[in-house]
Amino acid sequence: MLVLVAPGQGAQTPGFLTPWLDLPGAADRIAAWSDAIGLDLAHYGTKADADEIRDTAVAQPLLVAAGLLSAAALGEMSPGAVAGHSVGEITAAVFAGVLDDTAALGFVRTRGLAMAEAAAVTETGMSAVLGGDPEQVVAHLEKLGLTPANVNGAGQIVAAGTAEQLAALAEDKPEKARVIALKVAGAFHTHHMAPAVATLQEAAAGLTVADPAVPYVSNKDGQTVAGGDDVIARLVGQVANPVRWDRCMETFKERDVTALIEVCPGGTLTGLAKRALPGVQTLALKTPDDLDAARTLLTEHSA
Repeated sequence: MLVLVAPGQGAQTPGFLTPWLDLPGAADRIAAWSDAIGLDLAHYGTKADADEIRDTAVAQPLLVAAGLLSAAALGEMSPGAVAGHSVGEITAAVFAGVLDDTAALGFVRTRGLAMAEAAAVTETGMSAVLGGDPEQVVAHLEKLGLTPANVNGAGQIVAAGTAEQLAALAEDKPEKARVIALKVAGAFHTHHMAPAVATLQEAAAGLTVADPAVPYVSNKDGQTVAGGDDVIARLVGQVANPVRWDRCMETFKERDVTALIEVCPGGTLTGLAKRALPGVQTLALKTPDDLDAARTLLTEHSA
């Protein structure tokens, strides 16, 4: 059984979309999406620098567009399940048939703008905590007033909070853990993002929604969600609540997943899977050169 997954914010790098635009029809598709949401995705995916694509309002639609474009390049497929990390859940909702691509990009454009606005209220950010005992790490973060915003499994927890709280963490690390500041523009998946929830609730009311056609694994709790309305409600709430990717991987294990493909810009989730899901074959779609290997994996592990 194969699971198709989509990465979250921070996976983007300057120019990562460039080789994908050489595929037949890709540039036209990106241009149509750009017109639909009022954002030049081709520019940001090919010419913008790291600071420009760090902007939440840019990064989020760019990531969803890249994930959809790379998945479309694989051709017809029937994964055994789909999932996404943070904003990648919107990409996964398209894979599952819950939303069409244009609706998803409009929704993620609203999400990115709302979260950027919320992040501008207070100077906040995120840091990865690598290693240490998970329970001790969480307790240490809470002592410092930080939120364990991404519990990713494989020895990785991402802390989120104010600049002062993150500075305190850098000085006072959990036992046997390393701390790495992340290049993101806010304390995502915390109470700091609460203002964005109301905006997304309003946007969600105008969406045309279908029930998932394939199992959709939610990073709220790792549960498989059967109803389209439930998927959307979770997409709205997740911006101010922690991502539990560890529980998604536990569900993959329970469902006897044998292979995992991460859509463009792949690498982060396959890295976690290699450590947490031994024996599961993984492949990250970084460039179109990876497509043939991905198609082979799909054929060998399709449900």
